[in-house]
Amino acid sequence: MLRKINLLILGILVVFVTSCSEDFLETTPTDSISEGDAFASVNNMFLVLNGLHRQMYAQNPLSGTASSRSGQSHFMPSLDAMGGDMIHSSPGNGWMTSDLRWLTHTNSTFTTVNNFWYERYHFVATANNLINLIADNGYETTDPDIRNILGQAYAYRAWAYHQLVATYAKGYLIGSPSTDPGVPLLLVAGAPYTSEARSTVQVVYDQINSDIANSISFFNGASSPDNKSHLSINAAQGIKARIDLTQGNWAAAATAAAAARDGFPLLSESTWLSGFNSADLSEVIWAGTVIDAETNYFQSYFYYISPTFNGSQNRTNPKLINNEAYDAIPDTDFRINMALPLAPNTNSSASNGLGGSFETDPNYDNADDFWGAWEDIINEYGMTTGHNTHPYMAVKFLQSNPGGIDPDDVIYMRSAEMYLIEAEAKAMLNDVSGAQAVLQVFGSSRDSAYDATAFATQDDLMDHIKWQRAIELYGEGFSFHDHIRWDEGIDMTNSGASEVLYRDGFMQDKPSVNDAWIWKIPQDEIDANPNLTEADQN
Repeated sequence: MLRKINLLILGILVVFVTSCSEDFLETTPTDSISEGDAFASVNNMFLVLNGLHRQMYAQNPLSGTASSRSGQSHFMPSLDAMGGDMIHSSPGNGWMTSDLRWLTHTNSTFTTVNNFWYERYHFVATANNLINLIADNGYETTDPDIRNILGQAYAYRAWAYHQLVATYAKGYLIGSPSTDPGVPLLLVAGAPYTSEARSTVQVVYDQINSDIANSISFFNGASSPDNKSHLSINAAQGIKARIDLTQGNWAAAATAAAAARDGFPLLSESTWLSGFNSADLSEVIWAGTVIDAETNYFQSYFYYISPTFNGSQNRTNPKLINNEAYDAIPDTDFRINMALPLAPNTNSSASNGLGGSFETDPNYDNADDFWGAWEDIINEYGMTTGHNTHPYMAVKFLQSNPGGIDPDDVIYMRSAEMYLIEAEAKAMLNDVSGAQAVLQVFGSSRDSAYDATAFATQDDLMDHIKWQRAIELYGEGFSFHDHIRWDEGIDMTNSGASEVLYRDGFMQDKPSVNDAWIWKIPQDEIDANPNLTEADQN
């Protein structure tokens, strides 16, 4: 496996998403881009950053990875499958079946653990190059564009290391950060492989906290982001809020979350139900703005999660929302329309064994009603006649062009998440009235009869916030790490999931007593890094 960063790939990727001078395109080979060219000018450094923006959802393989895991857009639904929030109704064509069975992240040779690790270290490597070469080449940090580049580079490095340490190490709040092994920490320019031992969790977090503080500092006085795929000061504040929440820095998390959501108003009912397919939605702070030439087709985000995408994964395996969570949505909350609890179970291979006809589906007693309901759903949402339906199927994520394979934007951060972080942080501080005030603003935007004062204790508030996250952030990739932060296990008994399908993923003990929550380090890294041995494996 290659052990150096391939700037060529980043260079090729950015050509599709941004323009550069005609001379540069004519004189630079299509199969290589040197480090000198990549960092020779401010414009070229923006090209390198654009490569990172695309890497968030790219199908193109990076050094040490396979093309079958398309960046963060793959791992968001994967983490929600592992965390038990986004439920698969059948094995479909096999995508993520091993993930939800807890077979991938517990095996050091699986592609999933390899890609998660190396993709994030590519973010680290590129951020290192930007940060260090700007310093080495004497660029003026009062320049707004340089401040923008550094703000984004530090934010990406903080984000990548937070993803790594929260996944390949014991949870901060349930472990002993000062002694628990974290991940290798590299801050020099160049490739981050075969060179460092594991730093402690605390040392890694110290660097993350420093990086995100530097990011926010550089964004002050920086040029404005071109679009929402570029990291901004609001996105950096949102990343900080996530980092602080993971560490239990409650007051700092609340402050950062409030700053992150400033200027990003909550969605209306019509926009919330429009499909979450556009970065232009008012709540979206950070997203991948995908253009037609860049689609991943059958490895794209909407291929994994959208009931309308015309792929074998979706036609035979519509994704479900947790029954218990959905059934708690009041009739006055418009999010009750995010799933179809009475959709007919048309798939004869459905894992609950109740699919195929009205004779097995307990919600129907005749063929006309059964197939009539299916036809109504197909027509309303623009699916093809090859699509199956299933009770509690989610319709939160809808394509802008349903029934096809066209690309759509991928949303990484919304202001709704920031309201819920702020509320959780205040609840953990036992600031009941403060948490209620935040929740009232958020909850009343979804539920016309919402009353936050019904949650009058810290325990009541936390139970409610956990439910709100399960509903509001469904499919956005948070549930696996939420379980770690809350030290809660998985019990799918009343979720609608099939134990036959889920196997080990159907029930898992809480993270503080169950090291299966900690991902295996890729065996390739153990083998190649002289400072890691089998004793360092999780």
